[in-house]
Amino acid sequence: MSSNIVQPFQQPSGGESEKQSNAYWDDITMDAFIKVCVTETLAGNRPNSHFNKLGWKNVIKAFNNLTGRNYQYRQLKNKWSSLKKDWQLWNTLIGKETGLGWDPMRQTINASNE
Repeated sequence: MSSNIVQPFQQPSGGESEKQSNAYWDDITMDAFIKVCVTETLAGNRPNSHFNKLGWKNVIKAFNNLTGRNYQYRQLKNKWSSLKKDWQLWNTLIGKETGLGWDPMRQTINASNE
């Protein structure tokens, strides 16, 4: 079975329906998305907390070329928002508020016995 299989769904917009596919995110696809986002960030196309129009255009084009998929802006933006929320939670958990830390050598969480 191919990892590029997507299931169609109907998304109403203004009285008519447009077909769009659900995005499938495996580890390889997620890695490609992150690499493309990092490249655009380093290129200066993310001046604040989000990409500018040129940045999103480049992300969409580079991601689809790299993965062979045809994901649209909304699918990639939803993944960006989801990853951002996950990162914010992670950052809070390993921050000083919880007393947890991260050991980069062992790739594990550090916590006191207390």
